[in-house]
Formats: sequence, structure tokens, C-alpha cells
Amino acid sequence: MNLDFSLVLVLATGLCGLIWAIDALLFARSRPLAATGEDPQLPVAVEYARSFFPILLLVLVIRSFLFEPFRIPSSSMMPTLLIGDFIFVNKYTYGLRLPVLHTKIVSVGDPSRGDVVVFRLPSDPSTNYIKRLVGLPGDTVKYVNKRLYINDQPVDFEVLGPYQAAGQSRTTLLARETLGETEHSVLLTEGQRSLEGTFVIPQGYFFMMGDNRDNSRDSRYRGVGLVPAGNIVGKAVRIWMNWEIPKMPKWQRIGSSIQ
Repeated sequence: MNLDFSLVLVLATGLCGLIWAIDALLFARSRPLAATGEDPQLPVAVEYARSFFPILLLVLVIRSFLFEPFRIPSSSMMPTLLIGDFIFVNKYTYGLRLPVLHTKIVSVGDPSRGDVVVFRLPSDPSTNYIKRLVGLPGDTVKYVNKRLYINDQPVDFEVLGPYQAAGQSRTTLLARETLGETEHSVLLTEGQRSLEGTFVIPQGYFFMMGDNRDNSRDSRYRGVGLVPAGNIVGKAVRIWMNWEIPKMPKWQRIGSSIQ
């Protein structure tokens, strides 16, 4: 069972604020001054609540409406994202949503084809996934013979050459693909098949794929499937650290933008 950190943060912020407010309204004025004339000693619970409430509130606002950190646990988005990458996700690009409830309260923009998107897994909303947005509402997406077609048009694609992928025994090829205005890299594993087919995207849904095409559990597969608009968390924008313990951090990845 995954811990819902947003819920914990909301409850902690609300509890601290409530304790501080009740004390200020009901008890603070009747509390006698200390013998030295200084402010009276506050109860421990009130002291902690008053100290932590502004910090928790600031973290809640930043995490819910601005940026949220995530860690990449798998190789499904190689070579764009590597195992051990820590990334920032822009939460306001696609509109402001209430924490926990995920209800959109301000519409700012819509996801674009080619964006790297974090979303809540439709079959298990407590789990976050990260993939590239390939199909928009109303699109027909076809994937066959390692080639992607959108609305019967082949996506611009060029094989660049071999790619040295750690932990993969089969030959891996690096290719360049263009989705909308986004040019990015993908990996193809020779001799390894992945699920092919034609997928029609209804209104209100998106089709996601990993850049490591033959090693990605994405919208092609049951258990992920099409992603409802309400499950979108935000757009991945920047890498702030890469550290796959016990290995040394990859310092050169710090600050890299995500394309």
C-alpha cells in the first residue's frame, strides 16, 4: 500500500493550524504572564503547532500548485530519463488542482503531444507513472514494426545507431523521433517484440508511451491503458539529481531539462 503523502501533508497542516487557532481564540488571552513579565510559556502542542504550521503550509502550496519532486525507478523512459533521476514536475502547466481531491479549480493549459507527463495509474491511483504523451483525444494511434503512426501519418523517425544500454544483452538502437514540436530520443531493442496495435483515443483521455519502446508498460497494455484527463499530475521539466545508490551520483545530469 502506497503512502498518500498529499493526504498526510494536508492533515498535518490542518491539525497544526487548528491547534494554533483554537489556542489563539480560547486560551491565549487568559493565560497569565510569566513572573518576569515575558510572554507565558506555551503548551508543548501549541508551540509545535505554531512553529510547524507556516512551514507545512508553504510545502503544501508549493507541492500542490507549483512543483513536486519525483524519482525515476525504472528504465522505461531511457534514454530521456535514467534510473535514479530525481525530477521536478510542473504542477500548474495543465491547471491548478486541489490536493487529495485532484479537482481542477483553475484551467491554465492542456497537455501537448510530446510532453513527458506524470500521471496517476488508472488501475491504481496511488501509483504515479511517467511516460511521453503520444495520443491526444480524438487521435488514432498505431504502433507496428517499431514505428509509430498518428492518424494514419507516420511519425518523423530516424535510426541513429547502436546505444550502449546497461543491463541489456540484446542490441539496442538509438533513434530520433519528432512528436508535434518535440524532438526526442527513443530506444529500440532488436529481436524483442512489444505489443502492437491500433488504439482509438476518446475525448477526455490520453495515450502514453515510454521512450524505451520495447521495455515499457504503457497505454498499450492492460493495467495502464488510456489515461483520463483527471489523472494527469503535471509535466516533467527538469532533472535536479541522479543518484542510484550505491553508485556515485551522475553530476552531469543535474539541472538538465527534459525534452
